This record gives sequence, structure tokens and C-alpha cells, in this order.
Amino acid sequence: MTLRALIFDVDGTLAETEEVHRAAFNAAFADAGLPWSWTVENYRILLRTTGGKERIAAHLAAEPSLPRLSVDQIAGLHRTKTAHYLRLMGEGAVALRPGVQALIDRARDRG
Repeated sequence: MTLRALIFDVDGTLAETEEVHRAAFNAAFADAGLPWSWTVENYRILLRTTGGKERIAAHLAAEPSLPRLSVDQIAGLHRTKTAHYLRLMGEGAVALRPGVQALIDRARDRG
């Protein structure tokens, strides 16, 4: 059997990206003047919720003392988060997991 393709799925498969996502969320919160800062431990719990906007909503639901945000405000925060994430990625904040580059190189060499 000859492999004809490699398919990768799910954010984080080729590189550890969660810490960059967390940093991007925290930067978006700071930009909005929100005094939130998700710790590694807190973010690990929030990862049980799929989706960035949904994760922000889950954070708000879990903390009744926080101000209520509209769906549009949450979406705006998420857009800002995505911009920070893309900037961080462009700055090289994420490295491939061990062995991934070698796998990609071997696949390219074999066509």
C-alpha cells in the first residue's frame, strides 16, 4: 500500500498552539480594558468548551460578578483575539512538535 496523502486535523496537531491562544485571549481582554487574565490552569478548564466565543461566554457564566457582555461584544473580543493570534503566529510564537518537520520533509521528498 502506497500512501498518497497525509491529512492533519484539529488545531494543535502539528504544533502546541493553546498557550498562544491563551496569550491572544489575554491580549484581547487587555485591549478591551477588561481586568481578566486567564491562567494556564483556568484556561485548561475553559478548554472543555469548544469555540473561542463560546469559551468567553462560559467564562462569563462561571463568574457571576463579571459584567455581562452582549453576543456582539463577545464576537468583537473574539475578532481581536484572532488578530492577536495571527500576529503571534506570524512572529514565530509557535514551533512544530518534534518529528513533524521531518515527516513533512519525507512526504515532500516522496512526492
